[in-house]
Amino acid sequence: MITIYLKQYNKIVRNADVKLFDELGYDDILWIDLLSPTIKEQKAVESFMEINLQTRQQIEEIESTSKYSETENAIISNSNFFIPTAEGFAIEPISFIVAEGVLVSMRNAEFRTLNEAAKKLQMNYRNYPTGYHLLISILEVRIDFDADLVEALAKQIAVLSKDLNTSENVDKEVIKRINRLQESTMLVRENIFDRQRVLSGILRSERFPNDIYPKLSLMIKDVNSLINHADFSFERLDYLQDTALGLINIEQNNVTKIFTIGALFFMPPTTIASIYGMNFEFIPGFHLKYGYFYVMGLMVIVSLLTYLYFKWKKWL
Repeated sequence: MITIYLKQYNKIVRNADVKLFDELGYDDILWIDLLSPTIKEQKAVESFMEINLQTRQQIEEIESTSKYSETENAIISNSNFFIPTAEGFAIEPISFIVAEGVLVSMRNAEFRTLNEAAKKLQMNYRNYPTGYHLLISILEVRIDFDADLVEALAKQIAVLSKDLNTSENVDKEVIKRINRLQESTMLVRENIFDRQRVLSGILRSERFPNDIYPKLSLMIKDVNSLINHADFSFERLDYLQDTALGLINIEQNNVTKIFTIGALFFMPPTTIASIYGMNFEFIPGFHLKYGYFYVMGLMVIVSLLTYLYFKWKKWL
């Protein structure tokens, strides 16, 4: 699907007809958005803009040159955007190309970021005279969404910390929750770092309008603060994981201690029972009339003395 944002009648008009390329020039178009485009649509855009669109493999490459590069007649920027799912996040790549002041975006998924940027464009199109300004606006919206993700993760970590402090029993489900949050935090951090690389490439460029650079500096500061916040969240999760493992170890040690003490209580009576179970001819008290009660009483006395000794040593 293709969406063409045209400058007509002092406003932005959306159109999806590739035949417009035969009638319009670069000055009439601000943004060409390609969502899972057909081969025909891709060829039409490449022919009109005189560029080569990025393949999915090229968009997904992690080299710094693949994130931001410049050719003789175009600026190419590739980035990864998050898509919320039931299990967490899915990462989808997107490619931006700015040529002749026109922004071309190519993607295979719906992004709330682009929908929000399109609304801002139609509400106040005068703030986006060129595709360069529109690209910065899209990245600005994306950074705001990244900040929301970091804040949401911080709230989940705070809830987990509270549950950990108030819970009497810590089990493996808590460790699983911590691992899930660690994975989400790492993904968010990598995604924000991807944004930092794109903005750094734009900041080094000399082809963007001068009024964009002050805003770029502020955006990079915001991205750096988000990376620091994500690092802090990850460190906090490490601390919670150590705390949870420590509580589990203490609980296991307490259980082991109970079994150990129980075994020690039964060792002296067991020894006495073993002695009187021997088949020797002479065993003290063996032929007594009340020998059974004598031995049982001896076992109780020995167990009581063991208990008092442990209590005196403060092992109980």
